[in-house]
Amino acid sequence: MAALLGLVLVGAGIAFGVLAVKDTVHLVDTARPFNSGEQRTFSFTQGRTRSIYVSQSAPGHVDCRVPRALADSVTQPSGTFRVTLGARSWERVFEFTPKTTGDYPVLCTSDLPSADFALGDKPQVRGMAVGMVSAVGCFLTAALAVPAICIVTAIRRGRHRRRLMAPPMPPTWGPPPL
Repeated sequence: MAALLGLVLVGAGIAFGVLAVKDTVHLVDTARPFNSGEQRTFSFTQGRTRSIYVSQSAPGHVDCRVPRALADSVTQPSGTFRVTLGARSWERVFEFTPKTTGDYPVLCTSDLPSADFALGDKPQVRGMAVGMVSAVGCFLTAALAVPAICIVTAIRRGRHRRRLMAPPMPPTWGPPPL
């Protein structure tokens, strides 16, 4: 029973960890990157905050523009966020919240000619943290519960075995044996 519980908890921990990492890695649409100076049209949904990520060999100045009909401004996020996929690192440089739904062009430039840009979702750090804490919680629960179950089972079996091996006790009712 303890082994089965341990396997279930470890499996759940692995699943939580994999899902948290997978969701984080898939924030960036690496299937549709665009080069510096290239204008690309994307579909946007009103109110769904989008992020622009850059992959470049060294730090450089980047700038991105979207039509005013899509968003009033493109802002730099308050914190840094970087995702590494294979040999490429994607860093979140801008974000904006579309005020309308539709297809709009995005134009980004960089000082470095080898820079690539990609559109993605705003990172959900809280969701990733919950997934990782859940994974660690499952692993810790397995590490504590499995040995505890084994120890309790061993103690109870030992006591039961001693009870079975003890000489029979005379009945406590009636007159004592002669």
